[in-house]
Amino acid sequence: MKLVLSSVVCSVAIVGALVILPNVLGVKLKEKFKWREVSFAWPSEDAKQDALSSGKYIVHNNLPLGLERWRDKLFITVPRWKSGVAASLTYVNVSDGMSPDLHPYPGWDENELPAGSVDQLSQRNGASDDGSRYLKNNATIISTFRVRADECDRLWVMDTGLADILGDAVQYAPPSLVLFDLYTDKLIRRHFFNSTLLKEDSFFANVIVDAERGDCDNAHAYIPDLGSYAVIVYSLAEDRAWRVKHNFFHFDPLAGDYNIGGVNFQWTDGVFGMAVGKRLLDGTRPVYFHAFSSTKEFMVSNTVLKNESYAQSSQAYYDYKLLGDRGPNSQSSAEFYDSETGVIFYTQVNKDGVGCWNTGMPLNADTQGLVDSDSDALVFPNDLKVDTEGTLWVLSDRLPMFIFTSLDAEQYNYRILVGETREIIKGTPCDK
Repeated sequence: MKLVLSSVVCSVAIVGALVILPNVLGVKLKEKFKWREVSFAWPSEDAKQDALSSGKYIVHNNLPLGLERWRDKLFITVPRWKSGVAASLTYVNVSDGMSPDLHPYPGWDENELPAGSVDQLSQRNGASDDGSRYLKNNATIISTFRVRADECDRLWVMDTGLADILGDAVQYAPPSLVLFDLYTDKLIRRHFFNSTLLKEDSFFANVIVDAERGDCDNAHAYIPDLGSYAVIVYSLAEDRAWRVKHNFFHFDPLAGDYNIGGVNFQWTDGVFGMAVGKRLLDGTRPVYFHAFSSTKEFMVSNTVLKNESYAQSSQAYYDYKLLGDRGPNSQSSAEFYDSETGVIFYTQVNKDGVGCWNTGMPLNADTQGLVDSDSDALVFPNDLKVDTEGTLWVLSDRLPMFIFTSLDAEQYNYRILVGETREIIKGTPCDK
């Protein structure tokens, strides 16, 4: 199996000063956690030293990227961009100090890489779509970018199965969706993506869950394929997945240029950010989405995505709607719908900030709010979520410098910031 991460094939140049919008609203997000480098809660000092000496832990190769809160746990992902990532799925306690060690989830064993890759084991055992035979156990996490805790207290993990992405990439297992019971930390299910779902450039860096507490068994997950411009839809009840394509899943060739933290580069990432909106009177829910390299926002009903035959037919084309354009330099990775305010919060990577849009208003540049912007604390806001208490959590990690240049270990490079949603939208167009 071969995967190519299209987003890292780009030209890079160092530029002088980064021009961003002035922060006229004042700082509204507060630092909750920050790290110069990532540290882990090792079982012993000997275990840490063994990992360092063997190369299983290379400190500066560990970069936090995604986050999710569930009760007193804050999950933090550490994708295996490079070799030496100690654990890809981790957590801290929300009451921890400013720079806490990361605890592997569910444990160290589940975050240990297997001995062989997909290609090696396929040659040895014959090809198969059953990916479980590649792993130490079915709860093993190879590399994950983002996770989601649903209303039914389950953690959904999109595992790419791919490690050392920027180096000598190894596909240890097919991409898979992994579900854990958050009360017991036990595996509920693992669904491996078969070959019909994958293309040469497929890459999965996000997972969005469409579930409600009163109907937990009928949950669906939407997994954007940013590299080959599609969305994988997974039905929990049927334990089956299908691939949906649409022109709106592609990137905008006029919006692929980035200037972040003094680094200029180009990306071609397609559909990336997705958010499930409020249930409407007819029982449907809107699914908002956008490509990373785009400034436009789109919407489609969840009933379209959940109907495999219809979603894959030409009749579904016109069910997808263009909502509008956020304005110049408004490229965004993640977005999240806050049910209490009706506001979608989204990252503003080219503006070192976090934006907002009230879904009850038309979508254009004038209706977008910049809830916070900071050229130090918010350099490349990579993920965000709103928890059940109405708190927005934002993770920034200076990813372009990590990929294309280098990070200064004497500075704080990784931050998690928080803010109450009703407070941070005050004074913006989102407060309507």
